[in-house]
Amino acid sequence: MTIDFAHFTPYTSLIGGGLIGLAALILMAANGRVMGISGILSSALTTLPAGGTPAGWAWRWIFLAGTVLGPLVYLALRTDGLLVRPVNDGTWLYIGGFLVGLGSMIGAGCTSGHGICGLARLSLRSMIAVMTFMISAVVTVYIVHSGM
Repeated sequence: MTIDFAHFTPYTSLIGGGLIGLAALILMAANGRVMGISGILSSALTTLPAGGTPAGWAWRWIFLAGTVLGPLVYLALRTDGLLVRPVNDGTWLYIGGFLVGLGSMIGAGCTSGHGICGLARLSLRSMIAVMTFMISAVVTVYIVHSGM
């Protein structure tokens, strides 16, 4: 396996990572909430604004809208003809999505919650979860690229 250095983007990756960390910091400072997408999505679907102020409900939907609209705005502003190609489609896409959701429920959080916020809080549970994610990713890439 070779590394394609023509598509290696350390500066944009660094800026993107910094923006994600800044967003996590702002959400924690403003709402006292961890920026884990699985928890935000679950709460948005199960928490209704009945009996109180809808602010706790509305921010979740605004956050989710931003996760969908942000990349679309970015793509609309690009002028270099970035090629967008889905990793997979059809049945495998749905199976993969189901397995990711199942893993988020079993692992008490998703990669963003554990990796970005949990590690920043020095959570042992998040450290173990991230190590599990990374080992699983390495094994999966090895299996896919070796043709096993």
